[in-house]
Amino acid sequence: MEITGKIIAVLPASSGVSKSSGNPWKSQDYVIETIQDQYPRKCCFRVFGEDKINQFNIQQGEQLVVSVDIDAHEFNGRWYNDIRAWKVSRDLQQPQPQVQAPTTPVADVSPFPPIGEATGNDTEDLPF
Repeated sequence: MEITGKIIAVLPASSGVSKSSGNPWKSQDYVIETIQDQYPRKCCFRVFGEDKINQFNIQQGEQLVVSVDIDAHEFNGRWYNDIRAWKVSRDLQQPQPQVQAPTTPVADVSPFPPIGEATGNDTEDLPF
């Protein structure tokens, strides 16, 4: 799934050491606001791994296309959504200006005669 929008918040990074493997980990959350919708929406997503955080180098105020995976996990009987970014693109496709086709004059095909022209009966102005 892709989200196109503007980064409105860069939250502090979190880090720790995995209990199972003993390896260090790092993640950072960002808030993006959609820019293409009539009613903009906000979404908080996470980038996991110090290498990806550095590679993406997301800054507040940037307009991005973020590819995310959505998953959920259970903890103590409650369910939580997890939205993780796996790709960030700065190549926003701007709408291309539409070129209008040349117009050709169209003959007036109105069933009524133009105002002010004689209709063959010059004695009265009313059509009825």
